[in-house]
Amino acid sequence: MVASRLIGRGPLLNPLQRWIWGNPVRRAHILLRFAEVEADSGRDVTRAAELTPDPKLRRLFLRHARDEHRHAEMFRRRGSELLRAQGNGADSGWRPDWLAPGERGLDDVRVEPGSDAPLLAFLHLSEATATHRFATYRRAVANDEETRTLFELVLKDEEFHRTYSRHELARIAPRHQTWLLGKARLTRLWHAYMRFAVAFAGIIAAVLLTLQYFILLPPFAWAARRGARREPKGWRAAAPQARDLRAQY
Repeated sequence: MVASRLIGRGPLLNPLQRWIWGNPVRRAHILLRFAEVEADSGRDVTRAAELTPDPKLRRLFLRHARDEHRHAEMFRRRGSELLRAQGNGADSGWRPDWLAPGERGLDDVRVEPGSDAPLLAFLHLSEATATHRFATYRRAVANDEETRTLFELVLKDEEFHRTYSRHELARIAPRHQTWLLGKARLTRLWHAYMRFAVAFAGIIAAVLLTLQYFILLPPFAWAARRGARREPKGWRAAAPQARDLRAQY
């Protein structure tokens, strides 16, 4: 869990990020995944704009949603360009998505009426994390000028999202902002733990199934072959049986 928070931060992880983003096909698939997350976030923020009774917050949410949809289009366009340049059928091999998670979107919070303050707290933390991650990804693609420029444009918007969400949280919930930020942080940590637990459970299940295949299956296969060798070869005449005329056949 702590490691997932550090992914994409710090100079020690820069070589790892350069390796992840160094493959053009893998880079394209990561950008296309980012496009899906940004588009989903845009839809959620649009719904928040529809539900909030605060006019100023509605304008800010709508701008935020437009930014997210624009980011989605930018990521999708650049990812498609990279795939076409390498051949649409190119395979990137192993895709370490958890090492380049991008922006989590609003998958950890529900957009409901009256949830402006909790939503702003979550948005602030999410955008702050995304700002750090995208800054690292920008350094990792230093040799790809177009992708680096894309991240620079996205970073400007992410910084605005991070700033406005914090200011608006202080405006509409001045007495509870610290508590709301703490609650949002714990919620994000819990969901990060759950994502890790699900992924780890999948790995354990794969290991156990593999062990069962190589440990339990060979004795049954040996017994089946031994039994097959005892069976006589060829056709055997069936023993005659008396027919019951009262039966259907």
